[in-house]
Amino acid sequence: MNPLETYIRELREIRSSGAAVKETSYYGALENLFSYIGKTLKPKVRRILQLQNKGAGIPDGGFFTWDQFQKGSDAEPLPGQMPAHGVIEIKSTSADVWQIAQSEQVSKYLATYHQVLVTNYRDFVLLGRDGAGKRLELETYRLAASESDFWAATAQPQKIIEAHGECFIEYLKRVMLHAAPLAAPEDVAWFLASYARDAKARIEDVDLPALTAIREALEQALGIKFDGQKGDHFFRSTLVQTLFYGIFSAWVLWHKENPLCKDAFDWKTAAYYLRVPIIQALFEQVSAPTKLKSLGLVEVLDWTGMALNRVNRAAFFDTFQEGHAVQYFYEPFLEAFDPVLRKELGVWYTPTEVVQYMVARVDTVLREELNIEDGLADPRVYVLDPCCGTGAYLVEVLKRIHATLKDQGSDALLGDDLKRAAIERVFGFEILPAPFVVAHLQLGLLLQNLDASLSEKKNERVSVYLTNALTGWEPPQEPKTKLLFPELEAERDAAEHVKREVKILVILGNPPYNGFAGVAVDEERDLSNAYRTAKRAPAPQGQGLNDLSVRFYRMGERRIVEKTGQGVVCFISNYSWLDGLSFTGMRERYLEAFDRIWIDCLNGDKYKTGKLTPEGAPDPSIFSTPFNPEGIQVGTAIALLVKKQAHANADAVRFRHLWGKTKRAQLLETAIQDGKSLYQEVTPPLQLGFSLMPGQVQSDFLSWPLLPELFPVSFPGVRTSRDDVVVDIDRERLVQRMKQYFDSTISHEEMRHIAPGVMQSTARFNAVAVRDCLIKRGFLPQNIVRYCYRPFDARWLYWEPETKLLDEKRSEYFPHVFDGNLWIEAHQKQPMERFDRGYVVRVLADNFGNGLSSFFPLYLAASKKQAGLLQHDKSPLLNLSAQAIGYIDNLGATEHGFFYHVVTMLHAPTYRTENAGALRQDWPRVPLPNAKELLLASAELGRQVAALLDSEHAVSGVTSGTIRAELKVIGGVSSVDGKGLNPAAGDLALTVGWGHAGKGGVTMPGKGKVIERDYTPEERQAIAEGAAALGLTAERAFEHLGETTCDVYLNTLAYWENIPAKVWDYTIGGYQVIKKWLSYREQSLLGRALTSEEAREVRDIARRIAAILLLKPALDANYAAVKLATYVWHIQETPKE
Repeated sequence: MNPLETYIRELREIRSSGAAVKETSYYGALENLFSYIGKTLKPKVRRILQLQNKGAGIPDGGFFTWDQFQKGSDAEPLPGQMPAHGVIEIKSTSADVWQIAQSEQVSKYLATYHQVLVTNYRDFVLLGRDGAGKRLELETYRLAASESDFWAATAQPQKIIEAHGECFIEYLKRVMLHAAPLAAPEDVAWFLASYARDAKARIEDVDLPALTAIREALEQALGIKFDGQKGDHFFRSTLVQTLFYGIFSAWVLWHKENPLCKDAFDWKTAAYYLRVPIIQALFEQVSAPTKLKSLGLVEVLDWTGMALNRVNRAAFFDTFQEGHAVQYFYEPFLEAFDPVLRKELGVWYTPTEVVQYMVARVDTVLREELNIEDGLADPRVYVLDPCCGTGAYLVEVLKRIHATLKDQGSDALLGDDLKRAAIERVFGFEILPAPFVVAHLQLGLLLQNLDASLSEKKNERVSVYLTNALTGWEPPQEPKTKLLFPELEAERDAAEHVKREVKILVILGNPPYNGFAGVAVDEERDLSNAYRTAKRAPAPQGQGLNDLSVRFYRMGERRIVEKTGQGVVCFISNYSWLDGLSFTGMRERYLEAFDRIWIDCLNGDKYKTGKLTPEGAPDPSIFSTPFNPEGIQVGTAIALLVKKQAHANADAVRFRHLWGKTKRAQLLETAIQDGKSLYQEVTPPLQLGFSLMPGQVQSDFLSWPLLPELFPVSFPGVRTSRDDVVVDIDRERLVQRMKQYFDSTISHEEMRHIAPGVMQSTARFNAVAVRDCLIKRGFLPQNIVRYCYRPFDARWLYWEPETKLLDEKRSEYFPHVFDGNLWIEAHQKQPMERFDRGYVVRVLADNFGNGLSSFFPLYLAASKKQAGLLQHDKSPLLNLSAQAIGYIDNLGATEHGFFYHVVTMLHAPTYRTENAGALRQDWPRVPLPNAKELLLASAELGRQVAALLDSEHAVSGVTSGTIRAELKVIGGVSSVDGKGLNPAAGDLALTVGWGHAGKGGVTMPGKGKVIERDYTPEERQAIAEGAAALGLTAERAFEHLGETTCDVYLNTLAYWENIPAKVWDYTIGGYQVIKKWLSYREQSLLGRALTSEEAREVRDIARRIAAILLLKPALDANYAAVKLATYVWHIQETPKE
């Protein structure tokens, strides 16, 4: 609940008692509000009500920092503590706080404590003093204009939240931190972002006719449309950012001109210091007094100016001079100001080490590959960062040029040489006004520090342009559009001159990972079309080419390869293009277009590797920073592409992996080493779409048939999206809930309380309309079906054939699920590094892991038309290709034997490891034995695997009958004290944090409680005996099960005893099986304790997995035998259109 909502509700409840006195009865609500907010601050702030008299009276409260409290339990209180962040004066809701603020009592407080917050619970006035000790009204906030309005409003707290929630909380945060010293860039950024959020909230719902001109001008100049709610939000956010970064830049430049000046900075003079015409024009359009007043922003900007005047400038600029402070300042500002927009636009601070490395490598290949001896310092080298953001790459390029010129023997012309480079041949494009402003600031400061200051008299500026980097490279067919402002026209024309006339030799940078939806103009969208076909490689699949970075790659390739004819492209980007199915045409084209390709794979991928190294150590994103420790979720790579004038195709690429927490340092250490010894040569295979990723693949793998070449029909899994109503572990509970859903006497609001997700509309699902429609038709009880929700986790599903109650019902899949049919789950592209597909199911199934699963059936139900042709013969049809049927007939085998052989191959550990690279790229390929006896032996193993995967049916010796010796000791339900457990008393409840409800009710796994230990002698003996019966040594058994074991806890009383480490870690379908099963059944989620049967189900799952692991030697031996006697599969080429 929003803290303001809690505050309002508490005030109303106290008043409704009729027992409250006007002032002090409400102290608790205010105290709770301050306490909640204080805990969120850095440093944390604590409030204390009713302070000691320090000679000015007894304040109602004060704000203290956490370091003012003694930590030790026996420590004596610190004497004479003054509230570090001021005091509070509280009056009743009927009082006039502005009158109270003028009172003698408050004046005494102000003289003693230097800062006072005066409030009547609905109005808040913060008082302070300037440097001369003069009283100042710092910031104010009003929740309601009168006492009666306030109490009336408390009856509808949600309306107050909508009107004030964000702004009010931001105001109180600033109040509680206002007295804190301001010196560090991140602290200044926080305050400016807080004021910017206030400004954004003020204009969020205000009509902006006064700003229509600037809106239309930006749309025309940048080729974007601020349409719809998102577009409008983006425009308003852009305006506010431009306004605040303009003021911040002006303040920095003002300080540079007046470093010792004691006068206060006046934000109203900001335009004077913003000397780049387009920046001046933008700022003046946004900051014109008439516009600011109509938008209610003057007050916020006054507060902003006061905050900047509180900054310890000497301390701030000592840090600022370190060179990275602008980016260090920009990211925390945007994260604090509008984190949603930041994420949508893919704005990430590029670590300094990455920037330095990329610039150094570009400099090296210019010298070594293109024979340009001075590298970036050569006057013939024109450089472009097409998405320059705050200018980090351009700064580093200029530093590299400066260092080279200095090494050659500096003279008095060095500064002029550097300035000419910055003006004439080092270019940057940026589409967002705020970072554009910062880039000019940063580059101007760099040149100033390197004795190459830009001349104000000559109107000199660096060549960073506000433009859409992806458009304007070709002259328009129509006459040039006339823009509303001459400054925007001049900016556009200058940028187009660079795009069309300058022989750019280097294009480098960090393309955005996402883009504002309004920029998809035809010219930009068409960029990726060049990669949508392939000459020899498999045709591109999926939506990957819609990634914004692909457009930047195409822009760079076209400029260097097709226009300049030689040069360098160097980008850091999402690494999915290196091996993704969508990018086969892109990779094929690059191998033909460029002479040399280097790939530095930086990994750090949440989805493929779980952000872990191959050894299991942490592997954070390269973009991980103190402000954003997670970085980005997808892995990244640096690509360096070189085109020579005398061109030869790049038949191979040079590739290296960088892993772990030290990869940034590794990059820098290797920046000046040669581009060969650190890399492995990778020859991208045609059959795998020219994957640039090195990967293991057995020599004959590509000659084996693909899974769809054996089973031609497959179906994607069901996607429910509303699990809280249509899926349940308990059949009776699901039936009851569905009856409620179909009950017309239960209102939509009541249904929303029963199952919130099903009454939440989305773009594809109108919750009310769907329910109204289905109620008319009625409940279909026969459609309660068994459902494989996750591997080893069968549940119940209400399969609704109409509407979008099921997000993707898969009507084409459902008819083929019948008794006796078998299905294999697979992905065309394994999302994880380790292949763990091949789960066998007999019922309707969900999608497993990231992306869509495909389920390949052995049989297909005959359609009505087919049954009619066969005189009502409804026998199922084989889902086998003609070649597969011919193979089976040739060997005299059966379709079941064939199916189970495929299962065996997919589960053979050696098959998975020695073909890991290829299994990441495409459907699994399956070797077929050329002899019947081999197929029968392989099929028998597959039957065993399939039976062990089928948790719905008992397996003799594993889950029923006489349990095998090695399995009998695994997974028993045990008690901590050795006594019996009482399920009826809740002894089987999962309460140690296995799962919790995340955003939108999605179940998130927790750590739970697992204690890893050595096996007991009795456990070791039992496993050794069982292994011997299987023909395995004890050593081999422990190698497969794990050298240690785990006790897995339900709660403080009960645990599953002896679950071997590799059984616990076992994954299939992208899930760690047992841990995933437990995460859904935490008592707070399940609503009850486990039953005895469910507790034993975990035991049985552990035994099934152990039995699968102990089959590894047999599976590998079988795979080896098949490889030695493989049937020759004749690949049938599909002609390209």
